[in-house]
Amino acid sequence: MRGRIAGIDRAGIGSVVNIGRRGLQRGMIAIHPLTGMGEIRPGDDLSTLIGDALDGLEQGAPQPGDVLVVTQKIVSKAEGRFVDLSTVTPGAEAQRLAGITLKDARLVELVLAEADTVVRAVPNVLITRHRLGHVMANSGIDRSNLGPGMGEHALLLPVDPDASAERLRAALVARFGASPAIVISDSFGRPWRYGVVGVAIGAAGLPSLVDRRGELDRDGRRLEVTQIALADMIATAAALATGEGAEGVPAALLRGLPMVDHPAAPVSALVRPLNEDLFQ
Repeated sequence: MRGRIAGIDRAGIGSVVNIGRRGLQRGMIAIHPLTGMGEIRPGDDLSTLIGDALDGLEQGAPQPGDVLVVTQKIVSKAEGRFVDLSTVTPGAEAQRLAGITLKDARLVELVLAEADTVVRAVPNVLITRHRLGHVMANSGIDRSNLGPGMGEHALLLPVDPDASAERLRAALVARFGASPAIVISDSFGRPWRYGVVGVAIGAAGLPSLVDRRGELDRDGRRLEVTQIALADMIATAAALATGEGAEGVPAALLRGLPMVDHPAAPVSALVRPLNEDLFQ
C-alpha cells in the first residue's frame, strides 16, 4: 500500500496523512489532527473541548464512518488520574523492585497498585500485566508532558477506558446529532522489536477486534486464524499525526476508513486471556 504524508511542519506533525492503494485515488484515508485545546486539567469537559476543535476543522462536522482517536493522556488528565508522589509511601516489595529497576520506589508502588502481576524487572525496565489485562511498561503510568507544576506527579491510565470512550461518544452525539467512533490510544512497546506504536486501550462504536476466521481468501482457502486488531491499527495510524513527544496534538479525526460489517466491540475484546499466554 502506497502512501503520502503531506504538510509536515518543523515539529514533525502531519496536517493530513493520505493513504490509498494507488496513491491519492479511490479509497483515500485522511487523518486530521485536532489542535487548540490547550493544557487539559482535572475536571475539564473533553466533549466540549473536542467538539469545539471538530467545529474548527475545514472538513466539517463528524460524518458516519469517521473515527476520533483521543490520546490517553488527555483522558486521564480530565479524569483527574494524577497522583502526587509525595503522598506515596513505598512498601517492601516496591523498595525491592526499585533497587532492581533503578526506579523511584514511590513510582514502583503506584505501578504495583495498578498491576495484577510483574512480568519482568531488570535495570531501567519494569513490565507488568495491568489490571485491565494489558502487558506494558510501568502499568502505563507516565510522568512526561503532565503540564506546568506537575513535576512530582504521575499520571495513571483511566479507570475504565472503554467506558470513557462510551461517555465521550454519547456527548458528541448530543452535540452533533451523529458521532464518530471513538478510540482512546496509548503507546506500547512490543516484544523483540524496538520502538513504540499506537495501541487502543478504549473504544466505542466500532469493532475493536474483527474475526475473519471462516472467510475465504482470494484462492478459496478458508482463513483459520485471522483476527484483525482494528482498533490498534487505527490508533497507530492516528499516531502519525498526534506524535509521541512535544508535538502537542491530543487527538485526530480519521475519515475514509473502509466500513466493517461487524458488531461494535470494546478494547477488552483484544486482551488475550491468561490461559492462552504462550510466553510466560
